[in-house]
Amino acid sequence: MRLARPLERLIDELSKLPGIGPKSAQRLALHLIRQPEEEAMALARAIVSAVREVYPCPECGNLTDVTPCAICQDEQRDSALLCVVEASSDILPIERTGYQGRYYVLNRSFDVFRDRQLDEGSLQSFTARLETGVVKEVILALNPTVDGDIMGRYLLSLAAPYPEIRVSRLAHGLPVGGDIEFADEITLRRALEGRREF
Repeated sequence: MRLARPLERLIDELSKLPGIGPKSAQRLALHLIRQPEEEAMALARAIVSAVREVYPCPECGNLTDVTPCAICQDEQRDSALLCVVEASSDILPIERTGYQGRYYVLNRSFDVFRDRQLDEGSLQSFTARLETGVVKEVILALNPTVDGDIMGRYLLSLAAPYPEIRVSRLAHGLPVGGDIEFADEITLRRALEGRREF
């Protein structure tokens, strides 16, 4: 059965969203067109407004609508701690832990198979933060992938000229409630390497 063209276009656009497959996109599209026009237009305006008004903070890279962002404006935060994340979406779960330091958001997806070399120019603001002498620890909160490891090693090399700065990374290992017998080899190896006294 062929759907109306505007509905097909809406389904196509919704299916481009992360985590939304064709069936979910179809359900969302059908739900949206059943809504009162004011609600649908409010959603459309909110999307347009977010796209136009939200941008990376010039200091940390977090998504914001004010300069600097609310986190950078917060004078209660510990400027000696700098947590490096891949995307702004990584900040929310870290904030829920009670972390009170600063952030540096890479805002780029690094793919080792496509990017043969890292562009140091795009990380000038990272090295500028290190040069201030305020940062005492860089916490690498990167995804535990090959690409995350390569980016972590690269950031470690950029921090090497500053021996007073400690570079750490998030612990890797078994999740709480996980069974050893179902753990993959890499996770189990990292858990053994990162073991600590009980």
